Amino acid sequence: MRAFAYASPRSLDEAIALLDGAGDGHAGGTRLLAGGTDLLTLMQADLIAPERLVDIKRLAELDDRIEDGAEGLTIGALATLAELEEDPFVQSRYPILAEAAGLAATPQLRNMATLGGNLLQRPRCWYFRDSRVHCWLKGGDLCYARGGENQHHALFDVSPCVAVHPSDPAVALLALDARVRLRGPSGEREISLGSFFAPPEDGRRKETTQADNEVIVAVRIPPRHADARGVYLKAMERKAWAFALVSVAAVLRLEAGRIAEVSVALGGVAPAPWHARDAEQVLVGAESSADLFARAADAALTGAGALAKNGYKLPLAKALLRRALADLTGQPVD
Repeated sequence: MRAFAYASPRSLDEAIALLDGAGDGHAGGTRLLAGGTDLLTLMQADLIAPERLVDIKRLAELDDRIEDGAEGLTIGALATLAELEEDPFVQSRYPILAEAAGLAATPQLRNMATLGGNLLQRPRCWYFRDSRVHCWLKGGDLCYARGGENQHHALFDVSPCVAVHPSDPAVALLALDARVRLRGPSGEREISLGSFFAPPEDGRRKETTQADNEVIVAVRIPPRHADARGVYLKAMERKAWAFALVSVAAVLRLEAGRIAEVSVALGGVAPAPWHARDAEQVLVGAESSADLFARAADAALTGAGALAKNGYKLPLAKALLRRALADLTGQPVD
């Protein structure tokens, strides 16, 4: 790990000014420090070498509150995954989010990792995480996973990079239509999680649209119908504490035996959490059945294509989605 300066600002505006680096020689070389569970591993592996870390853990304007109100559930950016997993209201009203948080990493890491940092974590692709490999995502010309070891990589070819986003809560939050509140030099803005995440492209080699001088303040989940139910399922190589090979988050509401509302998101299949809109179109207004779920699962993977070594993900994703829909509707699993 290389040497770096350390700053402990007294306000969020001061932290943003430090992050912006205007006139102080640190522009582009400053990173925020909260839980540090991903940042410090990147620094230790010499994948990034920030000139300055700005500690935001003690700022009054940032918090770990989990509060329900007229605008829905608001989660402070500093809320840890352990707090989301264990919060009684989240467990009772948004169990899909508690499940996703509880399946992420180890108990020790969940006690440290913040929600804001979890959304911003970088891919676990072995080429990206190897300091000796100058892959496309790190500014190089090639994505080495395309023709190399790609067992864990994307099914949807929507970016020059085929690494997948590793966050479990992000997939659940996408299914919950969550929104992200950001603050920068020009003030606050709120965007949908689907707009916050975006596959990396030539001019933006990262997985989010967040500006470099913006800070995640909170995540908000809009109010949902009291009868809506959700589930998060995750397939892993090991039984616990592993990143998803494929994950499925689904939120569904039945009305008079038909699917009145549904939201489906997939993890482990694209460089950003994947909103399965084609599956939703198949499901809305239909009576639940094993045949319907099979057609929705096929639709969810419309446009997907396997790389040389990850073809197993296609049937795995379809099976997980069928199981999730069966769980939510009380149908037998085929």
